[in-house]
Amino acid sequence: MKNVIKIPVRTLAEYVHKSGSIVSGFSSASSFTEGSRIHREVQKTYNEHDQSEVFLKTEIEYEGLYFMIEGRCDGLLVSDGRTTIDEIKSTSLNLDMINEDSNPAHWAQAECYGYMYMQDHELDCIDIQLTYVEKASGEMKRFSRTRTYEELKEAILNMVSVFAPYAKLRVVHEMKRNQSIKELVFPFAQYRKGQRQLAGSVYKTIQENKTIFASAPTGIGKTISTIFPSVKAIGENHLQKLFYLTAKTTTRQTAEEAFSQLFANGLHMNVVTITAKDKVCFTEQGICNKDHCEFADGYYDRINEAVLDILHNENSLDRLCIEKYALKHRICPFEFSLDLAYAADTVICDYNYIFDPKVSLKRLFDDRKKETVLLVDEAHNLVDRGRDMFSSTLEKASFLQLKREFKGRNEDIHGICRQLNDFFIKLRKQAEPSKTIEFKEPLEEFNQLVLEFINHAEKELLRESPGDSELLLESYFAAQNWQRISKLFDERFILYAEVQRNEVKLKQFCLDPSYLLKQASKNFKSRVYFSATLSPIGYYLDMLGGDEEDYVVRIPSPFSSEQSHVLIQSLSTRFKDREKSIKPIVKTLSETIHNKPGNYLIFFPSYLYLNSVLEEWNLGNHGIPTIVQGTGMADAEREAFLESFKPDRSGSLVGFAVLGGIFSEGVDLKGDRLNGVLVVGVGLPQIGFERDLIKQHFSSTGKNGYDYAYVYPGMNKVLQAGGRLIRSEKDTGTILLIDDRYLQQKYQSLLPDVWRSYAII
Repeated sequence: MKNVIKIPVRTLAEYVHKSGSIVSGFSSASSFTEGSRIHREVQKTYNEHDQSEVFLKTEIEYEGLYFMIEGRCDGLLVSDGRTTIDEIKSTSLNLDMINEDSNPAHWAQAECYGYMYMQDHELDCIDIQLTYVEKASGEMKRFSRTRTYEELKEAILNMVSVFAPYAKLRVVHEMKRNQSIKELVFPFAQYRKGQRQLAGSVYKTIQENKTIFASAPTGIGKTISTIFPSVKAIGENHLQKLFYLTAKTTTRQTAEEAFSQLFANGLHMNVVTITAKDKVCFTEQGICNKDHCEFADGYYDRINEAVLDILHNENSLDRLCIEKYALKHRICPFEFSLDLAYAADTVICDYNYIFDPKVSLKRLFDDRKKETVLLVDEAHNLVDRGRDMFSSTLEKASFLQLKREFKGRNEDIHGICRQLNDFFIKLRKQAEPSKTIEFKEPLEEFNQLVLEFINHAEKELLRESPGDSELLLESYFAAQNWQRISKLFDERFILYAEVQRNEVKLKQFCLDPSYLLKQASKNFKSRVYFSATLSPIGYYLDMLGGDEEDYVVRIPSPFSSEQSHVLIQSLSTRFKDREKSIKPIVKTLSETIHNKPGNYLIFFPSYLYLNSVLEEWNLGNHGIPTIVQGTGMADAEREAFLESFKPDRSGSLVGFAVLGGIFSEGVDLKGDRLNGVLVVGVGLPQIGFERDLIKQHFSSTGKNGYDYAYVYPGMNKVLQAGGRLIRSEKDTGTILLIDDRYLQQKYQSLLPDVWRSYAII
């Protein structure tokens, strides 16, 4: 059997010839859309007999491997009997800064295409041309070389020889991986009730290239039940790669633990975890520039060796492992993790690396996506996260400050920031006296000003070190995101300006992220959205881009209703009644603990409400130890909070926390570590301007806007918080829901089956 290595021309050229440093904290290359537009503009200037986007491929045998190299050359030009390969590159750099030898990888791409064409047409020589286009001005600069067939054959064989060690490593690895998967068994003695059904549903979904929405109760073991069948699918050649996407650090760790169990059972697989840049940056400054960071300096000269080293020696490429090898090879740990993400079999990372247009993994080509499954953990979180990813904000203050900062220093930036500041002032006058103004269509004049700012800012940032003006760099990023989102703007968005004193904020707000979430995931082989709280399922199908052909599975709880003693206290916790609800809540908490001492978590809809009840509780809690969730807790503080919940405690412990916060989901307090959960309110988001915009939007489309904006997101938080209690077949405890709305039909219908046998107090 042939060992075929399929590799795009660009990937091969960059692997071999990319060198130097991470040049700055921003990318000076054009976006894919902008680059495509510039390519088309150049291609329009070709003569009638010239061709564009010509697919070329070749197969080269080298040391027992067969390299299938393919790609599309930008231009194939024929004039006076001579053939020219044209490689087009768009850039933000001033063309004076680009010379013939600026980027050897660009020449290498063109040479690959030249070799392929010459091989197909039996030519002796060919012209190779690089066409650089300055994005802002549209000006072009060209370099050309003439190459013989023998020269290009030597060049491409050299590239293959450099790439071969990595290719051999992958071939050997995949053989060992697939054999280990064939022998792999489920890491527990038996499946929990419902686990086999979930695992089977996931495998079938992957096998059939489908999407599934799986609602599976807390404590069933969803993580291993989705990972195990996906790993098995790789071994059966249904897949090559899987992404495990999470919203929180705790769920990322759960995925790592699941793979540790599989490694202990003999699995051989590369699993990389991407940790946020601000957490792993060795300099703690986050400035990716050779002048500020030794780990950015010469990064591309050392990265290939580092990748080979870590893949040869490790399976679990978690944060500590990546940092260890990054220090050894003196490279940036964050960029290292991104490079490893393209090489690894499994990637554990945040949602944004797939869905967020700002940071998604751009080099994950469509042919690779077609062999990849997305496992989207706690998928209910993706609704609001999707809104955030596809929204964008710009503020007047930044441009006013930049206008002052660059006066006399850079007149282009000074001038464009003055125009942007003036535009914000005009909006402020327009918004009076309501303080907000809404637009259904984009403001084209403003968007054009933002584009001009981006072009001027890029030139300044390329000229000087990004550290010289952090505000310029931050504003550049914000403006780029604005421009990116403006191209997505449609009827699912609204544009609004909000005035607070002299400040003006302009926001492109995504009301319905479903279409864009679907677009971001559509080229992948399969998608598995799972959570304990995809209820009501119709809402989540609607909001996450589901359609009629998608599978839906609802796994019944493996736990009995006898394990949870569910109580409802009919008490109004509405905003107008909160003051008079404080003493009854404290009385209920005291009586609950007095009747059954133990460890309790009490969840509130806001910190303000939490602190009001805490103050009353502290007046007479009779020495019961009490711990409180703080705002912005560090990892160590979170761990200390959870560690306080000891099993077999002689007395009681009360933890005060907020609904939807770090302790209301992804937390596993088994056995006697948690004896009761009290939930105050029905979790409704605070009534506000943006939530009302969401309500109005969905009401206008014939849906229940209030439920979409408030009820469903709120009750999801309640179900997640209550799910902290019963984590295994042996757990028991009390769930107390404090709000009279729990007795209404709408809220009753959203409660889990095992909570329906409640008593009223």
